[in-house]
Amino acid sequence: MSSQSPGGDLSHAGLADSFDRLWTPHRMTYISGESKPEGDPNDPQVCPFCVIPGKSDADGLIVARGAFVYAVLNLYPYNAGHLLVVPYRHMPDITDLNADEAADLVAFTQNAVTALRAVGRPQGFNLGVNLGSVAGAGIAAHLHQHVVPRWGGDTNFMPIVGRTRVLPQLLSDTRDLLATAWPTH
Repeated sequence: MSSQSPGGDLSHAGLADSFDRLWTPHRMTYISGESKPEGDPNDPQVCPFCVIPGKSDADGLIVARGAFVYAVLNLYPYNAGHLLVVPYRHMPDITDLNADEAADLVAFTQNAVTALRAVGRPQGFNLGVNLGSVAGAGIAAHLHQHVVPRWGGDTNFMPIVGRTRVLPQLLSDTRDLLATAWPTH
């Protein structure tokens, strides 16, 4: 006798089949919005990009610190090694950067590409800034640049059909590798 539910026959629930399963429970935090800061995102006391520099590098997933910007791993990466280059100063727009901040942002982006090439040997990169929430900025109140390493075939059926990213390494391990490979001048 099989058990029935509105969803159909559940008599084989838990039985082995030919599918491999990739569990990504950390994504539920992002999907449900549990990790989004509460309060006014324009308030530097609430803004995660203003709070992160007060943490240790390991706790904040900071790869490197500069005079005007820092590099941090994205908590919800598109690919392994997805970095953000973030000004310390709280500002929403790239036109708000002064000359020193702009120079540091570009230098850190170059260093991010260099470190990622040394550690993961990506075949390409997506670099970008999303200005405003309608442009895709998850935290529109604080400017940040994405540095996303890319490999041939990294967009396969998993993200397209399964809406799942496969990340082969813990963020803390990725941070350690990139921090070690970060260029020093």
